[in-house]
Amino acid sequence: MEAKKENVVWISDPAHSEIEFSARHMMISTVKGNFEKFTVKATGSHDDPERASFEVVIDPSSVNTREKDRDNHLRSKDFFDVEKFKEIRFKSKSIKKVDAEKHIIRGDLTIKDVTKEIEITSYLEGVIKDPYGKTRAGITVEGEIKREDFGLTWNMVIEAGKVMVGSKIKITGHVEMIMQE
Repeated sequence: MEAKKENVVWISDPAHSEIEFSARHMMISTVKGNFEKFTVKATGSHDDPERASFEVVIDPSSVNTREKDRDNHLRSKDFFDVEKFKEIRFKSKSIKKVDAEKHIIRGDLTIKDVTKEIEITSYLEGVIKDPYGKTRAGITVEGEIKREDFGLTWNMVIEAGKVMVGSKIKITGHVEMIMQE
């Protein structure tokens, strides 16, 4: 029988992972984007996810919405201010198991110079041994933040009192993790 591993480290596979976000645009449509550079690290017991910890580090300059002018605006002082703030960081504080696949993760999210506790939902999509002998896990996470809580306050009032950018930002991550030997 294989011994349980208490301090397993998992690192995201950048070729098979993504972190996406979406926001309302002019309150009539939704615009999506992603971050092209990030790392996710999980540490803890393989058999007891509630004792694990997660840390996500995102390079905000890697924002990509498929629109150059919008991406440059998001990198500016109006939003991420990437010249001054080089990373967005999430660090878990607690993990609560809901069922075999679903967990609620509470942790501190830091954007610019603002740190707030948020809650995200995590789904374990599966664990396998790949053809090269590495153990991989697929995880999907979902959450939502109010952007103004993190100093992302730029906006513009348009026709009939509507605004250019919605307040709620939905965050979704699809992350393939590789267990480190």
